[in-house]
Amino acid sequence: MVATDATSIKEGSFVSTEKTVEPTADGHYLVIDGRKWRASDPSIPDTLRQELVDELMSARRAVKNRENDARIRVNDAKVALGERGQPWWEKHEPQAFNERIMATIGALLRKRAGSSICPSEVARVVGGKGESWRQYMDDIRQVAAEMASQGELIATQKGVAVEPNNARGPIRLLLPPRPAQ
Repeated sequence: MVATDATSIKEGSFVSTEKTVEPTADGHYLVIDGRKWRASDPSIPDTLRQELVDELMSARRAVKNRENDARIRVNDAKVALGERGQPWWEKHEPQAFNERIMATIGALLRKRAGSSICPSEVARVVGGKGESWRQYMDDIRQVAAEMASQGELIATQKGVAVEPNNARGPIRLLLPPRPAQ
């Protein structure tokens, strides 16, 4: 497979640089111009994967602009995609799995900038193909409760703030309002 990265240059000329991209036989890595990189988790639904990739690209631009927390944003997006942290193909270790849940929550919330997310979207990112994501909903609520207790997010139900572990029924997660600067 060949990926093409086309770049526009002064006076309308167009330069194309081609990079050879080959997956390893097991699909766990991509080899790009002889260098091995961990592949994203292929079980992430396409729409959620695109949101995470968009957040990653935005965070990389923020690094170039030397914005605060930009490197944290890059790391969160890469962990959520499965490109960092515990390999997505290995059995979940509890602490590493919780870190991926936190990173996914953070990346999706920052991507949506002011809109809420459903914990089931996080479960679909970290939980694998098919319906297996449902088994992780309690883990996600637990991590969300921890993040809420630290002021990192707000859980709501019908627009009212709730404690994620004590709420019955569907909840939404959103970033707390930013303090005026």
